[in-house]
Amino acid sequence: MKFGFDIDDTLINLREHAFRIYTKRLKQDLSLETFKGIDRVEIHEPFGLTDAEGKEMWNRSLEEIYYTDCPAFPGARETLLDLAEEGHEIYYITARPKEHGIRTREWMKEKGFPITDDRFFYGMQDEEKIKIIEELGLDYYVDDKPAVLNTLLHTPTQLIVKDQSYNKELEMERLIDWDDFKSMIKMGT
Repeated sequence: MKFGFDIDDTLINLREHAFRIYTKRLKQDLSLETFKGIDRVEIHEPFGLTDAEGKEMWNRSLEEIYYTDCPAFPGARETLLDLAEEGHEIYYITARPKEHGIRTREWMKEKGFPITDDRFFYGMQDEEKIKIIEELGLDYYVDDKPAVLNTLLHTPTQLIVKDQSYNKELEMERLIDWDDFKSMIKMGT
């Protein structure tokens, strides 16, 4: 089978990692419960930043957010390693900017994810992921963003949403714990 995966907030816990960076940089002691209550992708509001200030903070912090100790979700790497070992094709489809694509791929390899260079796609807008996913003919695709998943509803690809505080309204198969992924796909086949 062919499996496609978004990276940020699907395989790795990027937003929570960034939230911790913000608390240090902005010297604000905000709790993890505050983070879990954010109902949008952007994380700047609890820090009292406007959308423009939040975007600027994010862009200024990208190097640290993308390439430091951002953890994988428990079980994510192991699940993908198992899938690859079983002979399935693993594709990564991320909207990370082009200038971060190759370095992100190498960072993911260093973190132990099974990556084949020609199956790693980056540098597109969220809504452009649909073209790649359709061309690849994926059997399953996992992402966290409603805007991306909603553009794929008409495709034959089976969609799974990685559970996040900002995607609760999506009514589709929901991945909460990566250790459950393989049983989810067996039920869907």
